[in-house]
Amino acid sequence: MPHISAPLQVAGGVQYDGVMSTFSLASLSVPLVQAPMAGGPSTPLLAAAVTEAGGLGSLAAGYLSAESLAHDISEFRGLSSGPVAVNIFAPESHRPSAADVESYRSALRTWTDAGGISGAVPPVTGDSDDMYQEKLAVVRDRRPEVVTFTFGLPDVVTIERLHEVGVLVGATVTTVPEGAAAHANGVDLLIAQGIEAGGHRAQFDQSAPSEPISTADLVSGLSAATPLPVIAAGGIDGPESAQELLSRGADAVQLGTLFLTTDEAGTKPTHRRALVEASVSERSAETTLTRAFTGRPARALSNRFTREMDAEAVVGYPQVHFLTGGIRAAAAASDDPELLNLWSGTGVGGCRQESAASLVARFAGLRRGAANASSDQAHIGGQCEGSAR
Repeated sequence: MPHISAPLQVAGGVQYDGVMSTFSLASLSVPLVQAPMAGGPSTPLLAAAVTEAGGLGSLAAGYLSAESLAHDISEFRGLSSGPVAVNIFAPESHRPSAADVESYRSALRTWTDAGGISGAVPPVTGDSDDMYQEKLAVVRDRRPEVVTFTFGLPDVVTIERLHEVGVLVGATVTTVPEGAAAHANGVDLLIAQGIEAGGHRAQFDQSAPSEPISTADLVSGLSAATPLPVIAAGGIDGPESAQELLSRGADAVQLGTLFLTTDEAGTKPTHRRALVEASVSERSAETTLTRAFTGRPARALSNRFTREMDAEAVVGYPQVHFLTGGIRAAAAASDDPELLNLWSGTGVGGCRQESAASLVARFAGLRRGAANASSDQAHIGGQCEGSAR
């Protein structure tokens, strides 16, 4: 079995094999993390604004080239001297059936032809690991304070190599067993994604049904099952719901949907407007969990695409993501919210058109639980003792 670097507790951080990690969730003046939102919304400007306001900004590596990721980290460093997290897509453990994906392509072509819907539906592509190894090389070189993983779990050696350069490692989990597996592999913190969260489900097996565990219950379960700090993600519409999660044992909260409508986000105008409108309209705020856009479960505002194609959807990430890309691009170009993937969590009612600093300021009064505030420093690090999340 590969050697796992044992963390040495020292003042101000955690040391792995002589390399000091100076970041701790307890060092944030506001216990708030900006979710990494791949595909454009997460920008260096947004991440820097969040960090400068007292939270933890995040960069999304998903869909970027390794060179673009390196550029984004450099751009962040030019905007802020504070900490940043980088999120990487782990390779899928479940390979989609080629026949299933081809069947969905046929259904898409029939649907677009019958409905006069714009956007090419290309031939099915092969598997893609989203330049996983190349992006690992970038973060080992550029050393963001935190690297988190989504869609799966990095192996022990990968985690150890990040520890060796002083990087804390986080895993996004959707169940307690996933959290326990992440802890066993040596991660330092958990992002607990409840069923209310917007965008892609981070479940390790894309073919499995999405477990309907609320963020609050997941936080409680992880806190009881592991000694790791937990960041609560999903369903947060304002300070009150965030404070409830901190009271349940979370060390910080993560916001995604609310950051989509901030000035610094790179959100498509059609998507941004739909979220703002949904925040003031009960009917348009309906969200649904669907595979229709990418083949992996994801929560979005309900629209024509989800209503008419969800029944045809298959397990098929990332192939389906590329199959629907032309339709989604055409919808964005024509400002059609009915055919666009309008990722949104159930907390969409808290969306405002505002600066990132203004959004963070709304949460400035959050109070960590007494146990978390006193023990966070002691349990940052995958093998340390302390309370979870």
